[in-house]
Amino acid sequence: VYEALEQGTISLSTPVDISDYPYKLTTNSEASNVPMEARNYTVEQLLEATMVSSANSAAIALAEKIAGSEKDFVDKMRAKLLEWGIQDATIVNTTGLNNETLGDNIYPGSKKDDENKLSAYDVAIVARNLIRDYPQVLEITKKPTSTFAGLEIHSTNYMLEGMPAYRGGIDGLKTGTTDKAGASFVGTTVEKGMRIITVVLNADQQDTNPYARFTATSALLDYISANFALKTVVQKSEAYNDSKVTVLDGKEDNVTAVAKSDISIVQRIGSGTTPTLQFTPKSTSEMAPLEEGKVVGTLTYDDQDLVGQGYLTSDKPSFEMVSEKKVEKAFFLKVWW
Repeated sequence: VYEALEQGTISLSTPVDISDYPYKLTTNSEASNVPMEARNYTVEQLLEATMVSSANSAAIALAEKIAGSEKDFVDKMRAKLLEWGIQDATIVNTTGLNNETLGDNIYPGSKKDDENKLSAYDVAIVARNLIRDYPQVLEITKKPTSTFAGLEIHSTNYMLEGMPAYRGGIDGLKTGTTDKAGASFVGTTVEKGMRIITVVLNADQQDTNPYARFTATSALLDYISANFALKTVVQKSEAYNDSKVTVLDGKEDNVTAVAKSDISIVQRIGSGTTPTLQFTPKSTSEMAPLEEGKVVGTLTYDDQDLVGQGYLTSDKPSFEMVSEKKVEKAFFLKVWW
């Protein structure tokens, strides 16, 4: 949805007609929890209902608006996951509901009892990409309550302010529950300066503790806060060792590459590991005139203390380095000589 908004194919004020398929699901309280009697709502209203109160009918209506059908939207979802390097997921609908809830409106070739399957690692990749590319989603997911068609709707994320499992800083992201998947939650917060994403699938003790997934999430966050910290290794406008770039036809032969912004890494507390960083120029040389602040290389962090599978991407963390100052083009005779 946010990709379509960015591309301009829809806007937040775009009206969306509610087809019979998502409308009929509103009669099933397990499938959808908002009424859709008006049969026409804006993208903004449906997005709010989807992200705040897990309104599955709203999600289906958005899918139909963007792709023409839920089947075609599922194809887009599958393609996006492959683009993000996720190859072991099963996606059969837009909502995560079991197919048996959807009646005859299931993806061609899928089984009556199929449902989406993603690992915790997969879910973390999806959440990371969403928050990185469209951080505005957090303006919705941080709301404990909102309104839809004049009715107050409530978030199922009980870690938000004023909720039973409240924890300061939590601003997302999404709960999910089915008989097969159990009570699950992908959460996100900023603690000790770190943007943290947690994933809990099929939480333990959910039969006796209605807040089990949030209890587990809080325990994960406690562990992270106690064992990891953010460390700034290069401050904005500072060089790293001898990070220089050759300049051709300039009044100076080289320029210092400095950090575009503070460069910070997450380290295990007490690890004693010295951060290993490597500066790599963008090209073998830059041609004068060279503007101040132009990206001329990257500083890459080689983490020797990985946890589990390591980072969510195969690429090592890298940070942009820019020219410290402007380098004018050399006088003609100097260039000739």
